[in-house]
Amino acid sequence: MHSRKSALLLVPGLAFLLVGFLVPTLLMLFSPPGTGATEVFARLGQMLTDPYDLRIIWRTVRLGLIVTALCVGLGFPIAYLLARSTSRWAGVLLALAIFPLLLSNVVRTFGWLVILGANGAVGQALVGTGLVDRAPQLLYTELAIVLGLTQLFLPLAVISCYSAVAQVDPGLDEAARGLGASRIRTFWSVVVPLSSPGIVVAATLVFAGAVTAYTTPYLLGGSGQRMLATQLYAYSGVTVDWASASATALVMTVLVFLVSGLSSAFGRKGATA
Repeated sequence: MHSRKSALLLVPGLAFLLVGFLVPTLLMLFSPPGTGATEVFARLGQMLTDPYDLRIIWRTVRLGLIVTALCVGLGFPIAYLLARSTSRWAGVLLALAIFPLLLSNVVRTFGWLVILGANGAVGQALVGTGLVDRAPQLLYTELAIVLGLTQLFLPLAVISCYSAVAQVDPGLDEAARGLGASRIRTFWSVVVPLSSPGIVVAATLVFAGAVTAYTTPYLLGGSGQRMLATQLYAYSGVTVDWASASATALVMTVLVFLVSGLSSAFGRKGATA
């Protein structure tokens, strides 16, 4: 009886999710305005054979994986240090680490425009040290996109990993070191496997955000470094090609679910190792 009541409590939320999210999403993916599913799949087939579209897909996947690796590689050690810190300032440091999430994505991206511009801090520093005669073109490159997306999603990786590391009993670290394991061996053999669910969540969130981000790739990459999100906007807002827009959205959706499934499988394997 209690389980039946609990199930009934889920009905309003599931109904709202179905009507407000799932149905509109499926309609936009497979039956956009004035276009049928046949045209969408025909355009999808063209995308998967067109060198131009394949370059955009490959750039999106490659940069998404690079940003994910950087965010998890940088965020997990930060989360570990914060979770194991006994300082009274640990809470303040954690708040500072995730504070950028409170700022607008546009504001943070415009900061990179100032830093990476021809007259920005990086270019002027390189010229001032005599390494180059003129400031290099850093904007509208893949490097600019990676830097912007990494700065954008690093706090998300930190907070996801922190919640997982905080649940690992610190006594396990002491037990491992008592058995002769070094701090590095304890970190890799005890903390990382037990924190793998948080790592999986962080990797999934960062990759999904990097693949679907629009503002940062548009401002820092320009028209010469298009990704799927900027291409989707061009199809839906400029050329109004709904078949191409839906096909692009389908590719983005499949990529996110594929990487999410792979990271989940990797996380389960790491937890049982």
